[in-house]
Amino acid sequence: MSGVVLNRTVRLLVGAGAAKPGPAIGQALGPLGVNMAEFCKQFNDRTKNLEKDTPTPVVLSAFSNRTFTFITKTPPTSWMLKKCANIQKGSGRARHDIVGKVHAKQIYEIAKLKQRDPHMKDIELESLCRNIVGSAFSMGLEVVRD
Repeated sequence: MSGVVLNRTVRLLVGAGAAKPGPAIGQALGPLGVNMAEFCKQFNDRTKNLEKDTPTPVVLSAFSNRTFTFITKTPPTSWMLKKCANIQKGSGRARHDIVGKVHAKQIYEIAKLKQRDPHMKDIELESLCRNIVGSAFSMGLEVVRD
């Protein structure tokens, strides 16, 4: 059997435009034999249009011939909600302590952005909005509709 075989798939959370071959990435990619410098170069090039240090989920597939492919996804919903509400962290007691407010239009924009991910493309926008509202409530954010 001569061919390229998928060794492993790894999930990472890397800051956009800020990937460097250090311990955080090295511990994940080193055992796979992936060229960390090449990954960082490609990742930084692919995320250059995003705000620097935006946490970007990556799914990297490493192959037996030491090559790789990767997919970048949209930032986590919690990060986007915190950015919209201008807070550093969510509430320790969700639904008891309100730590910020998010507008319904912002929820809609986050849902439109999240719908671009391949695994979310078939989910209706209304369902995504409801899911994001649930995340906002869990973080101690109030959703305003004015």
